[in-house]
Amino acid sequence: MTITRYSEFIEGQPLDNSRVLILNADYRPLSYLPLSTWSWQETVKAIFRETVDVVSEYDDLLVRAPNLEMKLPSVIALREYVKPQEKPAFTRFNLFLRDVFHCQYCAESHKTSELTFDHVIPRSRGGETSWDNIVAACRPCNTRKGHQLPREIGMHPMTTPRTPTLYELQETGRRFPPNFLHESWGDFLYWDTELTS
Repeated sequence: MTITRYSEFIEGQPLDNSRVLILNADYRPLSYLPLSTWSWQETVKAIFRETVDVVSEYDDLLVRAPNLEMKLPSVIALREYVKPQEKPAFTRFNLFLRDVFHCQYCAESHKTSELTFDHVIPRSRGGETSWDNIVAACRPCNTRKGHQLPREIGMHPMTTPRTPTLYELQETGRRFPPNFLHESWGDFLYWDTELTS
């Protein structure tokens, strides 16, 4: 099976980067960060396994095989509902997402690569590595705070650290779209935004 296109790039993206948005059976993305997408190869396999429905297609991408020619889907929906996790994974990225990529001490916004995480109560003072004791921090603030308690140095987090809900992380994630969003994805990535005329 080969894929043919009418022009060399689609909206500035090389062909191999033409992703397909995956929706759950309720037509909501499986995840926002990372955005749930598949490659065109994975998508075509799922279509032939009859595990997905095609919702929308690219206008200028074709998949060709000896006995087949079809437009490459841009959006697909799973036929069977996948139940989301009940609690978010405790990962560095999810922590930064909870704190909206802001240092919790100086309140400055940072790129992911510029952030670290800080134990509010340092491990050397009995603090645990958990949602309730870790915050995003820029390197200068993390170094300044060191192994001291917030009250000892007068550095208190802007918000009290806590376990976020998956809904909260997804809502925050929707404010940080990936570099490429095909126009056909808009209705599904922002399904609950108010429609304007």
